Amino acid sequence: MRKLVVGNWKMHGGLDANAALLGALYAAGRQACPFAVCVPFPYLQQAQALLGSSSVAWGAQDLSEHASGAYTGEVSGAMLKDFACRYVIVGHSERRALFGDTDERVAAKVGAAISVKLQPILCVGETLGEREAGVTEAVVERQLAAVFARCGAEALAACVIAYEPVWAIGTGKTASPEQAQAVHAFIRARLSAWCGEDVAAAMTILYGGSVKPQNAAELFAQADIDGGLIGGASLVAGDFLAIVAAAAS
Repeated sequence: MRKLVVGNWKMHGGLDANAALLGALYAAGRQACPFAVCVPFPYLQQAQALLGSSSVAWGAQDLSEHASGAYTGEVSGAMLKDFACRYVIVGHSERRALFGDTDERVAAKVGAAISVKLQPILCVGETLGEREAGVTEAVVERQLAAVFARCGAEALAACVIAYEPVWAIGTGKTASPEQAQAVHAFIRARLSAWCGEDVAAAMTILYGGSVKPQNAAELFAQADIDGGLIGGASLVAGDFLAIVAAAAS
């Protein structure tokens, strides 16, 4: 298992605010836990310019499943590579719920990312209704299985997995450490079945859902939680760096 914390800025930012935030991350220097930021498309050049000589990685929040073509408004993996992205978030719950990204489309996007040597951060997770119905594991397995079926074990193993209970994103609610750990352990077990025990043990599985400096250490202390995919707290340098420090301890 490898520790990692990734900030997801979502649709936030501006050139001046970004410069201050990225400057603070640059100034923090190398941390015991690797960390990265996934920024809106227009700010990838700024991230590359300000972080290029640092240990901080950067990436995008989505990509097209297509390599090129008449797809107005879409951004290809090759375009992201032009800005030296390392990561790309794929299948975030907001993309699934608001923009119609099906399991099959998410799997295609994973394949597109892998084909240009981007590392997908593959998001999986259940809604509140699905949790209350007792189908959390079935939903998560279905989302992972779509990638395995289309792309194969090697591509799935190349992903960072992010478990994000939809009911805990932007709501202020957080899965308890025990709830989160149970799903992370289930994910690692499924990865072990598909990719092999040693491969699964080395894969990074992040938790995403209202992670804050106040709850990060308890979440990251769980055996199968390797770090976090951080939303709102990643927009405040001090909070984000505190979460990074919690993942390293």
